[in-house]
Amino acid sequence: MSGSVIPRRNFLKTLAVSGCLSPGYCLGEKHAAVPVKSRSKLERVGVGCIGLRYQGSVLANQASAYGDIVAVCDVDRNVRDQAKASFGSTPFSCEDYRQLIARKDVDVVTIGTPDHWHTKMVVDACRAGKDVYCEKPITLTIDEGKLLREVVKETGRVVQVGSWQRSDHRFRLAVEMVRAGRIGQLKHVGVVLGKNKTSESLQVTAPPKHLNWNLWQGQTPDVPFIEERSHYTFRWWYEYSGGQMTDWGAHHLDIAQWAIGSFPIKVNGVGAMPSVQNGFNVAVDFKVDYEFENGVTMAVRDTGDNGIMFTGDRGRIFVNRGKITGAPVEQLKENPLPREDWGIYSDDNLKRPLRAGKLDAIVNHMGNFFDCIESRQTPISDIASQHRSVSTCHVGNISMRLGRELKWDPKLEQFVEDSEANQWLKRQQREGFEIR
Repeated sequence: MSGSVIPRRNFLKTLAVSGCLSPGYCLGEKHAAVPVKSRSKLERVGVGCIGLRYQGSVLANQASAYGDIVAVCDVDRNVRDQAKASFGSTPFSCEDYRQLIARKDVDVVTIGTPDHWHTKMVVDACRAGKDVYCEKPITLTIDEGKLLREVVKETGRVVQVGSWQRSDHRFRLAVEMVRAGRIGQLKHVGVVLGKNKTSESLQVTAPPKHLNWNLWQGQTPDVPFIEERSHYTFRWWYEYSGGQMTDWGAHHLDIAQWAIGSFPIKVNGVGAMPSVQNGFNVAVDFKVDYEFENGVTMAVRDTGDNGIMFTGDRGRIFVNRGKITGAPVEQLKENPLPREDWGIYSDDNLKRPLRAGKLDAIVNHMGNFFDCIESRQTPISDIASQHRSVSTCHVGNISMRLGRELKWDPKLEQFVEDSEANQWLKRQQREGFEIR
C-alpha cells in the first residue's frame, strides 16, 4: 500500500458524516468525539506519528480515530516511550524519522515537530509515498515553501497543514461574508497576535541523556544546549521558528489573506531586537504593516484583542476563536448568505473553488484530511495556500530584522531589487540535514 494511492474505502464515507462533524477536534474544546463506525483491520490505514510532545500528541490522538497508529518517532526518549504506551505499547518506536517513513505499514504520517523540521520531513515523506498532516507553520523559509510546493505537485500526495482555523465555522463564515460583499469593499484588515516572550540570559547545560540534541537541531546551527531552546519554547528563537508572526500569524494571517484574495506587495515591520546572550531572540514590541496588490492594507500588532478585524466601506466584522461579531453578522438572521456565495478559494492563484458544495460540511480538520486521502482531492489547508500564507509571515519577520520597508514581488516570490533582503529567502543548512 505504501507509495501508492490508498484505495477508496467505504469507511471514509462514514467518517465524512460522523467524525468530520465533531467540532471538539478543531476547536480544542472538551467535546465528546462523535462515534466512529468500527472497521475491519483491512480497511484501516497505518499511521506513523513524528514528534509527539504537545501538539504532536494531539494530532496522533485525532488520527487514531481514522487509522491505526503503527509507528511513533521522537528524538526525546521519554516522550517517545510515553507515546508508545499511549497506543497499547504495540507501535514501532524509533528516534530517527527516516526509519518510520521507510516502513511499508505506514500509509499516513503526522508531523508535530518544531518548525525547522517541517519541510524536510514533509518532502521526505511525500517522496516515500506517504500522505501527510503537518503542523503549521509549514516552513522556516520562503525557499523551503517553493520546493515543498513542487514536491507535493510532483508526487501527487495529499498534504494537510495544521492551520485548522480554515475548518472552523466562525473564521470560514467571516471569509465567506467578506468575499460576498457583506461589508462592502474590503479596505483594511487588523490582526492582533500577542506578545513575543522575552528572557534574561539562559543557562547552558549538558543535554539530558534522553534527548538526542544533535538530531533535534537538524538543519540549524549546532549550538550548546539550553533547555529553553527545545520543546515548547523553541518558537521564541529565530533559529527554529518566527515567534508570534509564524505561530499565531500562521493562523490569523492565513485567514486574513484568504479573505483579501490577494498577495502583499509592500511590507514595513518594526520591532525591538533583543541582544541578550543565550536569551530568546525574536522581536518584541513589534508591528507590521502590509499593502496588497488589490489595494487592501493590513496592520499586524502584538497588543489588543487577539483576532482579526475586517473593515469595509459598509461595515466591519471581528472574528477570533471565541466569537464572530459585527452588524453584518447580526443581519444574517434576516438575510442569510445564498448558497452560491459559499465559494472560498485556496490555491496559489486564488481562483479555483475548493471542493465546491461541500465546504459547509468541513468542520473537523483531521477528518477533512482523511476524507481527501480517500477522494484524492485538495484539502482545505493545502500546501499552495499555506506556503503563500506563511510567506506573508516570513516577509514581515524579514522586514523587522532588517529594520526597513521592503517591496515584494508575489509573482516572482522575491524582494524587488533588494539583494540583501533576498538573502533571507533561505538559510544555510547544517551538513547532513540539507533539504533537497
